[in-house]
Amino acid sequence: MTEQLEVGRARKRKEDARLLTGRTNWTDNIQLPGLLHVAYLRSPMAHARITSVDVSGAKGLPGVVAVFSGQDFADEQGSLPCAWPVSEDIVIPDHPPMAVSEVRYVGEAVACVVATDRYKAADALDAIEVEYDPLPAVLDMNDALADGSPKVHEAGNQAFTWKFAQGDIEAAMRDAPVVIDRTYIQQRLIPTAMEPRSVVATTDGESFTLWSATQIPHVLRVMLALTTGIAEHKLRVIAPDVGGGFGSKLQVTAEEVLALLLTRRLGKPVKWTESRSEGNLTAHHGRDQIQHITLACEADGRIRGLKVDLLADMGAYLMLVTPGVPLLGAFMYNSIYKMDALDFGCTGVFTTKMPTDAYRGAGRPEATYAIERVMDELAAELGLDPLEVRRRNWIRHEEFPYTTIAGLTYDSGNYEAATDRAMALFGYDKLRAEQADRRDRGDPVQLGIGVSTYTEMCGLAPSRVLGSLAYGAGGWEHSSIRMLPTGKVEVVTGSSPHGQGHETAWSQIVADALGVPFEDVSVLHGDTAISHKGMDTYGSRSLVVGGMAVLAACEKVKDKARKLAAHAMECSPDDVEFDRGAFKVRGTETQKTIQELALAAFAAHDLPDGVEARLDADATFDPENFSFPHGTHLCAIEVDTETGMSKIRSYVAVDDVGRVVNPLIVEGQVHGGLAQGIAQALYEEAVYDAEGNLLTTTMADYLLPSAADLPDFVTDRTESPATSNPLGVKGVGEAGTIASTPAVVNAIVDALRPRGIHDIQMPCTPERVWRALQ
Repeated sequence: MTEQLEVGRARKRKEDARLLTGRTNWTDNIQLPGLLHVAYLRSPMAHARITSVDVSGAKGLPGVVAVFSGQDFADEQGSLPCAWPVSEDIVIPDHPPMAVSEVRYVGEAVACVVATDRYKAADALDAIEVEYDPLPAVLDMNDALADGSPKVHEAGNQAFTWKFAQGDIEAAMRDAPVVIDRTYIQQRLIPTAMEPRSVVATTDGESFTLWSATQIPHVLRVMLALTTGIAEHKLRVIAPDVGGGFGSKLQVTAEEVLALLLTRRLGKPVKWTESRSEGNLTAHHGRDQIQHITLACEADGRIRGLKVDLLADMGAYLMLVTPGVPLLGAFMYNSIYKMDALDFGCTGVFTTKMPTDAYRGAGRPEATYAIERVMDELAAELGLDPLEVRRRNWIRHEEFPYTTIAGLTYDSGNYEAATDRAMALFGYDKLRAEQADRRDRGDPVQLGIGVSTYTEMCGLAPSRVLGSLAYGAGGWEHSSIRMLPTGKVEVVTGSSPHGQGHETAWSQIVADALGVPFEDVSVLHGDTAISHKGMDTYGSRSLVVGGMAVLAACEKVKDKARKLAAHAMECSPDDVEFDRGAFKVRGTETQKTIQELALAAFAAHDLPDGVEARLDADATFDPENFSFPHGTHLCAIEVDTETGMSKIRSYVAVDDVGRVVNPLIVEGQVHGGLAQGIAQALYEEAVYDAEGNLLTTTMADYLLPSAADLPDFVTDRTESPATSNPLGVKGVGEAGTIASTPAVVNAIVDALRPRGIHDIQMPCTPERVWRALQ
């Protein structure tokens, strides 16, 4: 009987027992001797000059240890970093962690209290007096770019312009038989991770340790060293178990910088944990774009060219990767479709709102939404089934590898197989028949069918490509394998999880690669003193980059062990085969297990000349290409034309993520992604009033769907292995979010199209649907 491989096995996650029972170390759990607590006074105004800050009234209050204004740190706090200067003339304004002379969004920190507990710190904020000289708020992107608009920064309200063109767009547009011209709004979203942001900092007078609920401990360490002047080798950053991020913790935050400055100033450990309202105000936001899309086609629906003009709201400042986020979508507007020309232009706009930055999908959901919405518009214009117009344009499976108009080479895929499978699970033809019947009967509850055939570029890499886009870092990842004397294995990974299941998936990869039991592998991560090197976790890169670094390190371990095995069995290394954890002399029964060799290396009694007393190895993996998962999502929605209420009746997602390491983890990632994509379509929106106040600061105002608001998902997979990595895997973390939003909105519009409706602005609330119907 053949022993079952771990890769592909539906293992329950190793980490879940401690996470679900709370027997773990979240940042807010950390208690240190003499720990002090920090609270921030935040601007109530969207735009104003600070004329005075009087902290004296707070200093004598019970439990208060110190009170500071931005002026107190003006000489040492530096500017929060932007690591993606996308153009040579980009405007990157100074971004002080605590405002000194001017505030530019509601929630910007202007002072802080350090006290013996968090409640005394928060209470003392009321005693700080700040005088402001109000300035005009700048909220609308079009208004911000108009002549005479109030300025967010002295340099003006345009952060950058960025153009990307391939092919002759003028020729593609000229005399095109069919031209579809649409404008879509990507509303502003708040990422809302389960665990709020939290920071603890301490010092022994020479070295510093920072715990943070972050996705990027390694990147954070470098950036904090550059910002604060603390030497990098004197700074340790630890990301304990982190409860979700979705991009919101891919950041260098004001509170992280200030925690180090406060502990350096006071010589005491300090902690700050945000409230949910504070997080809604000051954790960076996502999306917020205006997309103008022009699609030129032949009379039969074949695409000639696509033109994209994008306005992207940066908010008040450029944070870590703010300007690069909308540009990630530039290469995805063409999606799975063949065309002769692509013309993309993006203008980044400053407003007096919380800065935007990466949110699950980061530029790819926005691009997919636009192209999938406009493909439905093309189908309606030509009187074709939405799937038929896609078939006429997509890359056929026999054409892979295929270099797109955007210049990316898609290595593998099969859009036909994923779509056929989705249609069968969905009962597509039967639902279309029911839809026709309801229309004929004039049923007040109409049925809409939404289609989304998507692909994405993920697994952020390769480093040379990122460098060509002016990105401030590479796309590699690092890992180490430690073979312990007793035959157990420690994996050290630079990829830092915040819910993805690394400890389980990495154990499965190592168990197969080294032939050791799954239970004998442990995974260490998230601490720069243990995992000294890494590029961290975002952009669905964990498995396709981090996991491949783990696999590469395993291969180096086996190379070392082969030499030791050959010496022990008195043969040439060329005669040694490795099979399921054992080195065997070819053609004999003589063997040594890798775990026996780990003990032999530790004992070091009989090592061949030049061989170290260890089997440990490390590796850095830099991919040759991005990863391109794809799939077909189908959504059936019932829309009550009398009330505007939309209810998802069924949802089918068939995704192709290459080879699957753990089906349970993939299923969880898809379900979570679907929830967030559907939430953008139906529920979520960050809303500001005319003065720049955020109105959606609580979960009573910012609508998040619960399990009761979501349908049962039918999910399945096809498999087109990636050719860019040895396991054939692709990313999955963002796929559900990227695919689902257009599927849902397409379904609503499909239900109402006979009434002359071709768009409803997201979120498609009952009120918006009802108003469109009127």
